[in-house]
Order: sequence, then structure tokens, then C-alpha cells
Amino acid sequence: MSSSLPLPVANADSAPYWEAARERRLVIRKCKDCGELHFMPRHLCPNCWSDQLEWVDAKGTGAVHSFSIIRRASDPAFAHLLPYVTALIDLDEGPRMVTNIVGEDALSVRIGDRVKVTFEDRGNGALLPQFVRASA
Repeated sequence: MSSSLPLPVANADSAPYWEAARERRLVIRKCKDCGELHFMPRHLCPNCWSDQLEWVDAKGTGAVHSFSIIRRASDPAFAHLLPYVTALIDLDEGPRMVTNIVGEDALSVRIGDRVKVTFEDRGNGALLPQFVRASA
């Protein structure tokens, strides 16, 4: 992948997520109090507001909930990728995440398609979780 693309920016809540991505693992948060699984990395459970959270490995599989094909880049760094697909993925564990669908058949994506995680190299060891359509 192009080194001109932005690197992920970690904060206190997301640092373990990005570290796991460097190990090619997709992780999500689990509340120790109510058991809710959620994504995106945050300090409090969005269900019960507990701060008793842990990181758990996700399978890295799910289904396309919705998608959009981007044909005009919002930033010049992404222009060489046009057209590309952004999507909402319903992970098999339940949480929904925003990501990209990548791969040769990305533009053929449909709602309901099964997908699996892959990791895009952004340089400096940073890996970004993205998804590819699962083989039929």
C-alpha cells in the first residue's frame, strides 16, 4: 500500500486495538459488568456505562450491513484508490464497524455479503484492519 496514506493515530482508548492490529488480530471491547461486546474503542461501555472493560479477539468475520462506493476522494492522499468501498460490517460477535472493502472484487460487494478481515500495511509497522469478500 502507498506510504502516502495516513497512519492510524492511537489514543489511550485505542492503543491496544492498534497494537493487536500490528499482530494481525482484530479485537473488540467486552464489558465485564453487563457482557456487552462493542466497537469502537472507548473508555466506557455504551450499554451500562461501566469502565470495567476488557479486550477480546474477534473472529474477523461478518456480513455487509451497508456500503458506499466512493468515486471522489475527500483527501488527495486517497485519489489513487478511486473508486473504493466503505462499508458497515456486522461482525459475527454482534458489533458493527465502519471499514473498507478491499480486493479485486470489492466493487461487486452487495448487502449481506460475507466478509473476513485482512490487514493493510500503512508503513512503520502500522496495519489497518480492512475486509475482503469471503469466497463463495
